[in-house]
Amino acid sequence: MRFRASEVAAAVGGELVGDDVTLDGATQDSRAVTPGCLFVPLVADRDGHGFIDGAMAGGAGAHLTSGAIGAGTAIRVPDTAVALCDLGSAARASTTARVVAVTGSVGKTSVKDLTAAVISKGGSTHASERSFNNEIGVPLSILGAPEDVDFLVLEMGARAEGDIARLAGIARPDVGVITTVDMAHTSAFGSLEVVARTKGELLDGLPPDGCAVLNADDDLVMGQAGRARCPILTFGERGEVRARDVSLDDLLRPAFRLESPWGRTEVRLDVHGAHMVSNVLAAAAVGLFLGLSPEEVAAGLSEARLSPWRMEVATAPSGLVVVNDAYNANPASMAAGLEALASLAVSGRRIAVVGLMAELGGYEATAHSEVADLADGFGIDLLAVGTDLYGVAQLAGIDEASAHLAGLALGDGDAVLVKGSRVAGLEALAARLLEG
Repeated sequence: MRFRASEVAAAVGGELVGDDVTLDGATQDSRAVTPGCLFVPLVADRDGHGFIDGAMAGGAGAHLTSGAIGAGTAIRVPDTAVALCDLGSAARASTTARVVAVTGSVGKTSVKDLTAAVISKGGSTHASERSFNNEIGVPLSILGAPEDVDFLVLEMGARAEGDIARLAGIARPDVGVITTVDMAHTSAFGSLEVVARTKGELLDGLPPDGCAVLNADDDLVMGQAGRARCPILTFGERGEVRARDVSLDDLLRPAFRLESPWGRTEVRLDVHGAHMVSNVLAAAAVGLFLGLSPEEVAAGLSEARLSPWRMEVATAPSGLVVVNDAYNANPASMAAGLEALASLAVSGRRIAVVGLMAELGGYEATAHSEVADLADGFGIDLLAVGTDLYGVAQLAGIDEASAHLAGLALGDGDAVLVKGSRVAGLEALAARLLEG
């Protein structure tokens, strides 16, 4: 979005120092500066104020600061993080775009990507990048939207009660989607009931003419439905928007008949995994509510692509099939990944290389043990990297895992799933496997 430096100062209660320049977008990363953007130095592990001069030299039009004034135009504020949220809220107030917000324990980034693909068939659409889903990513996503955007799709994550409410207060969504409630970040929340209550914060502020899009197959999600003051549209096996006659091709790409109150149509996807069908239905429900026809929804879904490291299925020169689902992991997504590996049309060995499922708190030991049991039931060989919680032999890191797999001489007919929480960094292993 475009705005004057004086408008930024007014929105955040700051002091303008320098010329009243026109700004376009914002970033907190000095490496991602674009011409004329606002640079927002944040104080975290490193103090972003140390990068102001570099950002301005790289083309930023102005910067926020709670410390020393750098080169060019500055807006002095007490706290740059607070100012970023205030500016995001002001930008939301200035747009007429319909805003869709997606939260949930599993699948929210995929639903965000799929939803953007669907509703782009109905108008100009802007979506948050990758997993920009916190108090930094949400306002930056709003500020990065084009002036004439029709639809804005945002992802919202949480690590404590109140987080979703704060993000929804900035974005003021018209449509709210809750994908699932499951064990993710439970070390911070303490229980699934608290997770559900936190995700349900998204429904509290939806306008009466908006829509709550809820997973009918998740009782914890549906338990939050009473918080919505707007119509509710459900998706899933028990939902109003549902999939019938689901089939998978050899690369796990689903096809099915989409049924809804708006009619039915055939859907073919270029994303992988049977578990993606639920995510697809959530996106379809949003599109149908926003006025797209079932045929337009199907067209958007057929063109959808997911953010990196989410159920990417590719074949190495050796013929080895590699399923790269390394972006993150929790018990539900790990189970889905193992099921996908078991479903692949390969005749040889099936190996899951898994990392830690982080932030599970008191569920940690049981959750990892259950994943190991599930792999055994599917006839999948389990290799653990950097953790002994699965109860199998532990490989110390990426190098040792790569060497071990190389020694197995995997090739045509074999398949490897690579999956773990972000701390594991297993996407590097997937890249090595595809080079071999």
